[in-house]
Amino acid sequence: MIHQFSATNFQSLCDELAAKDPDLQKIIEIYGYPPFWSRQNTFESLVHIILEQQVSLAAANSALNKLREAVQEITAARILLLTDEEMRACYVSRQKNGYIRFLAEAILSGQLNLEEFPGLPDDAIRAQLVALKGIGHWTADVYMISALHRADIFPIGDLAAVNALKRVKRLPPDITREQMLEITEQWKPYRTIAAKLLWHFYLSTPGKQTLPGVPLA
Repeated sequence: MIHQFSATNFQSLCDELAAKDPDLQKIIEIYGYPPFWSRQNTFESLVHIILEQQVSLAAANSALNKLREAVQEITAARILLLTDEEMRACYVSRQKNGYIRFLAEAILSGQLNLEEFPGLPDDAIRAQLVALKGIGHWTADVYMISALHRADIFPIGDLAAVNALKRVKRLPPDITREQMLEITEQWKPYRTIAAKLLWHFYLSTPGKQTLPGVPLA
């Protein structure tokens, strides 16, 4: 079964989770609801997320805007017309240049068909994405959350989500990935909504990442 969320039911799903989890309820009480963050199911969105890998959102946006200036519309065919030098001038690293070109070739060859994604289960989408060079689980998670609005994804590879989870749930610093994933099971089938609440908490408390009563250490 495919679980999705939308702008229409997003806040009600936040309330549903919060009613079962006092820590999530406290986030809403103090910081309000998370923004409804959405992207299109397009090649450009995937390029954007690749650009966001291991850099600030501002740096990724700068590179994306430079690419838009260079090709007007970011499509697989137009990106492949850019030389390596032109990609560098758009603040795209050599490594990410390779990833983006590989993705463009997969789109044009039919190896990857984004139009099929809305009807596919999460595992099938993830398998197709992580099979591509430069796309790991974090990129796949963010794409499924932001572009496909899949409701039951917890991005365990995202440092902000993980750090917020540790603070909000008062977890020990040495807790394992497996133990954290077990904690997120309580939020199924809406683990994405919980992740969005945790992101909201993280972004609302710069330099703190804590709630009243939650120790920093």
